[in-house]
Amino acid sequence: MFGHFNLLLMTYRWTPRALDEPDVVPRLQRELNDLPAPLARALALREVTTLEEAKHFFRADRSALHDPFGMAGMDAAAARLSDAIDDGASVLVYGDYDVDGTTGTALFVDFLRDRGVDVSFFIPDRYEDGYGLCRRGLDAAAERGASLVVALDCGITAHEEAAYAQELGLDLIIADHHTPKETLPEALAVLDPKRPDDDYPFEELPGCGLAFKLVQAVLAHRDAAPDAAYEYLDLLALSTASDIVPLYGENRVLMAEGLEALQRSTRPGVQALADAADLDLQTVTSTGNIVFTLGPRINAAGRMEHASSAVELLLARSYEEAEPHADELEQLNRERRRIDDTIEEEAIERAERQITSRSPHALVLYDPDWHLGVIGIVASSIVERFHKPTILLTHNGEAVKGSARSIEGINIYEALADCQDVLTQFGGHDHAAGMSLAADDIDAFRDRFDDAVGERVTPELLTPSIKVDAPVDLDTIGSVADRFWAVLKQFGPFGPANPTPVFHAEDLAVVSARTVGSDDSHLKFEVRQRGGSAGGTYDAIGFGMGEKLSVLRESQDTGTPVELLFSLEENTWNGRTTLQLKARDVRLDEA
Repeated sequence: MFGHFNLLLMTYRWTPRALDEPDVVPRLQRELNDLPAPLARALALREVTTLEEAKHFFRADRSALHDPFGMAGMDAAAARLSDAIDDGASVLVYGDYDVDGTTGTALFVDFLRDRGVDVSFFIPDRYEDGYGLCRRGLDAAAERGASLVVALDCGITAHEEAAYAQELGLDLIIADHHTPKETLPEALAVLDPKRPDDDYPFEELPGCGLAFKLVQAVLAHRDAAPDAAYEYLDLLALSTASDIVPLYGENRVLMAEGLEALQRSTRPGVQALADAADLDLQTVTSTGNIVFTLGPRINAAGRMEHASSAVELLLARSYEEAEPHADELEQLNRERRRIDDTIEEEAIERAERQITSRSPHALVLYDPDWHLGVIGIVASSIVERFHKPTILLTHNGEAVKGSARSIEGINIYEALADCQDVLTQFGGHDHAAGMSLAADDIDAFRDRFDDAVGERVTPELLTPSIKVDAPVDLDTIGSVADRFWAVLKQFGPFGPANPTPVFHAEDLAVVSARTVGSDDSHLKFEVRQRGGSAGGTYDAIGFGMGEKLSVLRESQDTGTPVELLFSLEENTWNGRTTLQLKARDVRLDEA
């Protein structure tokens, strides 16, 4: 049993991240002009171990991007698209209904439209068509007189649909970043850096990233100025952040440049979307601004109605054309959040009953009336709250469909594979998956999935972990004007494979402490390093950590120091910017 129903009562393992070669830290310090040891260790954990690698990490630019023609199939794809531009052929761009798919679709449609191509797009309906290439989309291409279909962010496992495209006389280019099966679909070109026969140096591009590389290749094939591809970096930033792809290699370069492009974007749809969200684009300096503000509004279209409205927004040629679409997405997102809250409340109640009655290793929660478009979001929330692999199931027509999310250390795709005889379909990866099954098999599936997770769970996995980059003495941090912060902020943009560094400070004195927020759920406090020479006091904020006030009060009452896990951030108040510790966890320093 995990033993906790409420996220606010969750306890954590503090897990120092292990270095394969600890000796690299002092070497990095020497090579980087006496860089503070905590930062050198954080760099080494990101596989930055030499001066040259550090230069690339901190100063990566477009020169670090790879030749698009290094990707298998790119020559044929670029040549066919170049012919379509010359011949005035009709092209259909087939995308997916999430942020990655809609931004990639908008990018490629805009590129072809600007070159005089008769281009249209098709986005499948989440409820009617499901994920990926479908016959209805290929029929639409034929009906519109298209001779070429470009499938973005989908298609890598669409063998039957690719064969159907051939029957219709359609050329098909697939540009997908998901894992292929042993054989590839029969198509004019299949672009996927995860192809086992592909030597492209970077496998982790999002679907929109593949659209960007394809644009680069078409421009090069036509001896056109390559800079035209960089007009789409703002769309690529939306995709890269929202699709949660690893932020190293090409993704890191494109995300860093994409954030800058987003700040100065003149794309009417992006401007209208930001205005509807009351977001100043010039303040978009991290992936979080996208993940929590812009991305959900784009995603709301496909979750609540149809993703075509998101593509139309991003393709708008004027603010007046874009504004109604942005307003629609804003309303859809508000409705999505309202439904989220309702389903989450119901799911929590079911989860607590299930834990009390069954003591399960995993949660399988079902309601025929839950909204299919949001159950994945709610499943993530349930995982965070109860720290158990979680599946939410609901009806879609006659079928029961579900969305699964996992905890670290449990491969949910493998667990589902153990249950495949009671599933009609499933797919996904380590941490997230989807499935469908018959309503009569829900109880059997719940038992089978719980057994599958139980075979994989270990005592260590029962408590969530906070991974720690390095120990630090607060007196080494200084202020916003000091070197520690000047270097640390260059670690961004942060995301998968490059998380915000988490530091461990001990022997801290609590100067003040209180709860804040309308429900006192957050913790606001001040700490200083005991016995330190500088004697500086640091403000700290702990979101959702209000219950830890008792720890800080005990520290003050008994004189026992505390240990703190935190990341660093800037906080601006009344025109003054200071460093703030963003607390992750705190405990008494019994040593």
